[in-house]
Amino acid sequence: MTEMVYGSVPVRESEPVLPKWWRTIDKWSMSCILILFGVGLLLGLAASPPLAEKNGFQPFHYVQRQAFFGGVAMTVMLVTSMMGPIMVRRLAVIGFIATFIALLGLPFLGTDFGKGATRWYSLGFASVQPSEFLKPAFVIVAAWLMAAAQEINGPPGRLWSFFLAIVIVTILALQPDFGQASLVLFGWGVMYFVAGAPIVLLVGMAGMAVLAGTFAYNNSQHFARRIDGFLSPDIDPRTQLGYATNAIQEGGFFGVGVGEGEVKWSLPDAHTDFIIAVAAEEYGLILVLLILVLYMIIVVRSFFRLMRERDPFIRLAGTGLAAMFGVQAMINMGVAVRLLPAKGMTLPFVSYGGSSLIAGGIAVGMLLAFTRTRPQGEIGDILRGRFR
Repeated sequence: MTEMVYGSVPVRESEPVLPKWWRTIDKWSMSCILILFGVGLLLGLAASPPLAEKNGFQPFHYVQRQAFFGGVAMTVMLVTSMMGPIMVRRLAVIGFIATFIALLGLPFLGTDFGKGATRWYSLGFASVQPSEFLKPAFVIVAAWLMAAAQEINGPPGRLWSFFLAIVIVTILALQPDFGQASLVLFGWGVMYFVAGAPIVLLVGMAGMAVLAGTFAYNNSQHFARRIDGFLSPDIDPRTQLGYATNAIQEGGFFGVGVGEGEVKWSLPDAHTDFIIAVAAEEYGLILVLLILVLYMIIVVRSFFRLMRERDPFIRLAGTGLAAMFGVQAMINMGVAVRLLPAKGMTLPFVSYGGSSLIAGGIAVGMLLAFTRTRPQGEIGDILRGRFR
């Protein structure tokens, strides 16, 4: 009867989740991630059998584990990329609290696996590195605080995020894990700059970082040993950097051939921190350039899509995630070619490591969620409208 009197009310059905996700996702970035994971499996076939033989496992034991953890990471990435920004933020806050507590418990319950730094929890069948999961969660929390500070009568979010960053960096430096500490500080600094921080403050922070590095050099043998090795004009051919440098030189433009590389038999971390040396030796400069281009596409496309974003939280969080992702790759490859001191940092989606793969899947899933196309006006149109 109501329809007869007032007429029927058209009900617009909402678009199904999967078609909407496929229409709005950055397919180029997602494809590059999948290619990087495939390259990682390919290099794992070459780099991991020597380690498996040394530890008494089947030749492709570590490749199978990488495929399993990578499958979990890809699944987590896809599921996370389907979430809305509010859901991502809620899960990140919960994840930050959990991983921060886990980080505090490392000195009492963690292990160093003989590497001189207590960074992992041993679960028997696997190990977990809390700092890998803390990084993307911290970026989201810091972006939320900075975005809240831009609101009228908002909290002092920038100051709170600064104190939070200093606490996390201090805890990581005490492990010691200077690589992850510098990565967290860099990600926060990029977001703080995008949020409108004065350049004087950032220069002051850079000076503080130099002072902190000087203090660490004078008081940490672990840190001093790596800096001295980096600054030394001569490379000991029996060190990891020596083996990696020689492998890169031997590879040339086209490599020595699939399976013909020798560095994997000498480098204990050939499947993790120095995986790019295996790529350079067996496949040459061609594959290394392909890997560089893939990372560049992901970071550059993410920045361009975020430039059109109106929501300050999404813009800040996405910028922090993209910057941290790109810099981690740059640090890993920079260490291998001796442009940077040794950091003990994996190459995202290429190096072996369950924590690195799954945490990377979460981080990139968040980035894909933030860079999805949303119905909104261009930020440039809005800015031009304000000055008319």
